[in-house]
Amino acid sequence: MSSNNTSRKRDRDDRVDFEYAGQQPTPINVTHVRFHSSVTEIYTDAFKKCYRLQELVFHEGLQMIGNRAFFDCTKLESIKLPSTLTEIGKFAFNNCSSLKEVVLNDGLKKIGVKAFEQCKSLQSITIPSSVIEIDSTAFAGCTNLQEVVLSKGLQTINSYAFYNCTSLVDITIPSTVTQIGDRAFQICNSLRKVELHEGIQKIERFAFGSCPLLEKFTFPNLSTRLDTITKTGHWSEVKGKIYEIQVLVETRGSEIFVSAANMRCGSNWNAIKREIDRMNKLATYYEKKEATSLFELALWKAKIDQTEANDINRDACRIEVPGTVKVAILQYLG
Repeated sequence: MSSNNTSRKRDRDDRVDFEYAGQQPTPINVTHVRFHSSVTEIYTDAFKKCYRLQELVFHEGLQMIGNRAFFDCTKLESIKLPSTLTEIGKFAFNNCSSLKEVVLNDGLKKIGVKAFEQCKSLQSITIPSSVIEIDSTAFAGCTNLQEVVLSKGLQTINSYAFYNCTSLVDITIPSTVTQIGDRAFQICNSLRKVELHEGIQKIERFAFGSCPLLEKFTFPNLSTRLDTITKTGHWSEVKGKIYEIQVLVETRGSEIFVSAANMRCGSNWNAIKREIDRMNKLATYYEKKEATSLFELALWKAKIDQTEANDINRDACRIEVPGTVKVAILQYLG
């Protein structure tokens, strides 16, 4: 028998299939697992240290993956989780060192503590919009993780969530995130670009510590808003007010940013936020002012359109929003 045939026969002989239906004992040498359609939860430690496990076939209806369910399954390379899954438990896929691909579907709400820690082959992850919280140390030590896509809907990135993800190059924090925890992105040595937004309430100390290539934090949404205000002719009014605000926050052209030095790894966020909040209110004021002017023009045009074409007195058609209404619209927030 040829060596190739011998190898194929050995592969067939080594395969151990198993259907998981609940709490029955799991063969420690299992290589391929299917889940019975009745299974809604994979119990704690169900496949812990199944070192030969290579394939998982999940089904719609599964809701919960328990703590340490696939801990230390070092040959597992790919998983696609069903849309019915709502929670991934603590340490669920911890130290699955060969895991390269993880597909998370909408419906998932929580990724537990250390769920994917030390998955050193994982290259990219997209967090669906249904996830509201990434728990502590969830992806810590994923040293080959180059791309993280966070979706709107996420609210909290807890401490150490992406700690020591040394291949991560950039990160965009969606507008729904209100809190970034202590050391969440510490020792992300390749991190060069971080996009924040004006609605973040809290960035804890060392959230971006030991990121030597990171020079600045940008605020694209606020930058775009002020750029629009500039283009509508209000720059002469705005620029002096912006310069009065700036101590830690900087501007270059229409870009608003904070240097890494001023951010102090995240520990200076409270002071920075005060300046960002003032800029946000300034942008809001001029947006409302511009909206009021457009409203007046729209009323004026509507009245002209109702007038006989040969008998148009344009000045007589002008309509101004009543003062009390304008004051309400233009009220400076704060």
